[in-house]
Parts: sequence; C-alpha cells; structure tokens
Amino acid sequence: MRRVFKTRYFYRWMRKTELTDQSLCDAIVEMERGLIDADLGGGVIKKRIAMAGRGKSGGARTLIATNRGDRWFFVYGFAKNDRANISTKELEALRLYAADLLRLSVAQLDAQAIGEQLQEICVGERP
Repeated sequence: MRRVFKTRYFYRWMRKTELTDQSLCDAIVEMERGLIDADLGGGVIKKRIAMAGRGKSGGARTLIATNRGDRWFFVYGFAKNDRANISTKELEALRLYAADLLRLSVAQLDAQAIGEQLQEICVGERP
C-alpha cells in the first residue's frame, strides 16, 4: 500500500502557496508513471507542480524523499521566483533526512503522523 506524507516543514511552507493536497496527490500519480523532473540521488527527487494561472514552469518546485514504491514524503518546496535551486549542502542534508524517513517502520510512521511531525495525504487513493 502506497503512503504519502508531507512533513511539518513542508506543510508550513505549503500554507503560503496555492498548492493543495490534491495537487500533491496528482503529482504522485505522475511520478509513479515516471514523470519526474530530476533524480537528485539518495532517494530525493524533484517535481514541478503547477499553481493556478502559472502552470508548471512558473509553479512550485518540490523535493520528495521516496523509495519510488510505497513511500513518498514531500520534504521541501520553493517557488521558482524565490530561488533557482537548492545548495549542495542543503541537498546533502535532504539525502540524510530522506534516508531517515525511508527507514521508518510502519509503527514509527503512524507515531510520527499522530505526533504531527508527518501529515498523511492521498489516503485511500489508488495509484
């Protein structure tokens, strides 16, 4: 069963944008079909997501920690007009974070969701 989460940090950033949980879930479906923008290594991928009136090219850039199977975590986001990309140091930190997230057991994932460190989305949706 596929599980999709957004981190507390991502959720806080997302509240300032026009992104919705549905747009994130739609992006997961696209990525499951192989439509990603960049594989940054270490379980981190980059995906552009359209925002109303701006399309994908002017929309949000999201970084997702994933095993490309049953675990997807939206961990970082930024608007193209805010910055071009992340630094090498930030990418290294995200790769370490991705490894930690992907190592969590089902019980640990559930505990993180209850503790509000992670928010599960796309619940009940089929790929």
